[in-house]
Amino acid sequence: ADASTVTIRTRKFMTNRLLQRKQMVIEIIHPNLANVSKADVREKLGKLFKSEPDLVFPFGFRTQFGGGRSSGFALIYDSMEAVKKFEPKFRLIRQNLATAEQKSRSQRRQAKNRRKKVRGTAKDKKKVKKQK
Repeated sequence: ADASTVTIRTRKFMTNRLLQRKQMVIEIIHPNLANVSKADVREKLGKLFKSEPDLVFPFGFRTQFGGGRSSGFALIYDSMEAVKKFEPKFRLIRQNLATAEQKSRSQRRQAKNRRKKVRGTAKDKKKVKKQK
């Protein structure tokens, strides 16, 4: 029961030129293993598609009832610029490519309520002011 017994198959493969990425559904077969870490999946897909693991974004895995199989989704970007441009912030944070803002819940709520009092384009200014 180690990572070498894991096989990865891809389905519904598509090259998305507009978003500069390859996207696919992944089927992972992992007998005798509870689950496979996304880091391992990233490594294997990187090797499979001759890409760096940093550009691979696996997510949305569901383990089949009874175990031994999981399926999820993966995106493989062409470049780091494309990643920064198109990938949502929460996924960048998961992969340690961005940092989450460390503000308390009450601070975020106060900023939100302050923004509600302002109309129009001043909202952006208010947001910028709060970030400093």
